Amino acid sequence: MSHLSTLIRRRRVQVAAQAACAGILLVAASAGEAQPPGSLANAYAFLTERMDRYAQGGTLRLVQSYVPTAAFSSGDISYTYDDDVMLIALLARGKPDDVSRARVLGESLSYAQAHDPAADGRVRDGYHAKALVDGHGLPQIAGETVHTGNLAWTGIALAQLYSVTKNFKYLKAALLLANFIQRNFNDACGIGGYIGGFEANGKKITYKSTEQNIDLYALFTTLAHLTGDDIWKSRAAHALKMIAAMWDSKQGFFWIGTGLDGQSINKLDPIPEDVQTWSFLSLHVNQYRRSIDWALANISATSGAFHGLSFAANDRSGVWFEGTAHAADALALRHLPGDAKMSAQLLGDIEIGQAHAPNANGEGIVAASKDGLRTGDGNNDRYYASLHIGATAWYCLAKQRANPFVLLPRR
Repeated sequence: MSHLSTLIRRRRVQVAAQAACAGILLVAASAGEAQPPGSLANAYAFLTERMDRYAQGGTLRLVQSYVPTAAFSSGDISYTYDDDVMLIALLARGKPDDVSRARVLGESLSYAQAHDPAADGRVRDGYHAKALVDGHGLPQIAGETVHTGNLAWTGIALAQLYSVTKNFKYLKAALLLANFIQRNFNDACGIGGYIGGFEANGKKITYKSTEQNIDLYALFTTLAHLTGDDIWKSRAAHALKMIAAMWDSKQGFFWIGTGLDGQSINKLDPIPEDVQTWSFLSLHVNQYRRSIDWALANISATSGAFHGLSFAANDRSGVWFEGTAHAADALALRHLPGDAKMSAQLLGDIEIGQAHAPNANGEGIVAASKDGLRTGDGNNDRYYASLHIGATAWYCLAKQRANPFVLLPRR
């Protein structure tokens, strides 16, 4: 029996046991006890509490990505990608307070873009959460690097915000980001696509990441839809050309990207989960949808009481809860036989972690079920059991079957 089949069978037993326990809770509630808030409501409560940690109301601010633990702290850094996913998750639920908070995040990202020292349409990979704006009105940058995928996610989030609010400033900001990417990172040679970004010293990152080009495909197709300008369709096709070159048709997965030459397939670094699931969420190409199955079969992980997916096959000693949410969302939206059941099982795995993982508080989702889960081959490429805005926001998306790579349905 395959590891995947064993995982599915074990989770069926666990889900049945959890359902039985839920039945007992419902009986108790019917006797007059109030039912506790659900896992989704708890996750949103964590996001809003973290957003208000250093400022409230309409004050410009971004959200500290991780809650520090004894084993790990990144200080008050707000990684832009986490803010982007959180913004979209707020819009996915769409309550008035959610939309108001999404506007604050959108205003903050737009402010950081408009007041960046480079004044060229970029945003940075990270900012300080304690005070986004310094006494001179400048954004407090915490990460000088500019990675193409993070730019794309910020553009996607701002485009989603424009679609909901119809405030043109958000679409304008998304277009500024997309044009910055086109000017600086487009590669017309060979397999096409877009390179990785800028290092902190301004040097270009010359490899091409499959994940980042997947992000760009989503951004460009969204802009084509919102603007009616076909130039964005051609740019999406340019990103797709690179993605297609990374597809291993025999084994049914995507390689991580290219070497530093921007052309040759990088077969040395680990094959990550996000490329396998985001490719379906962004591209919706039937030819590639079995990459989800490859991830389930090759990156599934068990860590004590916790089950799900890890970041890559090089370390399956712990569960990466954000990646588990990626897979749950992709399965819920693929609609093949058994997908809905497996998606529900993965969501159940995350909810077990929400309640019982190290450093859990019953609301947010920790990044990993254990400290030191490796993501790459370097000692610094690790996830920790630290409550994480990005993992929590992805759980919120997956729980609601919301696809962040396409425009959210109108409410």
